Amino acid sequence: QVQLVESGGGLVQAGGSLRLSCAASGRTFSGYAKAWFRQAPGKVREFVAGLGRSGSRTDYATSVKGRFTISSDNAKNTMYLQMNSLKPEDTAVYYCAVARTDYTVYSREFDDYGYWGQGTPVTVSS
Repeated sequence: QVQLVESGGGLVQAGGSLRLSCAASGRTFSGYAKAWFRQAPGKVREFVAGLGRSGSRTDYATSVKGRFTISSDNAKNTMYLQMNSLKPEDTAVYYCAVARTDYTVYSREFDDYGYWGQGTPVTVSS
């Protein structure tokens, strides 16, 4: 059974940092596009950061560019989201995601991702 398990969320003051982790089990996801999405209360889930299937291409939402960094460690089958200079508007539940197939080079589209973590909450206080 494939599972993505996130950790690292929590409460932090504005300007602080958090590092989210997403550990995969049940299969390896090397060579698959990966991403982080988030969903704030009352809002739709939105793309935050993406990593292409080659592991070299990265893509960021405008709102987090320059502050967040997505990465992965294939040996550990784990992906990460380093979040710096956090703002109250970053408050949301964060979800890691892996593409349905290895045909996806990279994507910002929710429907291209078939494997999802359970979500980890991030709260940024002002």
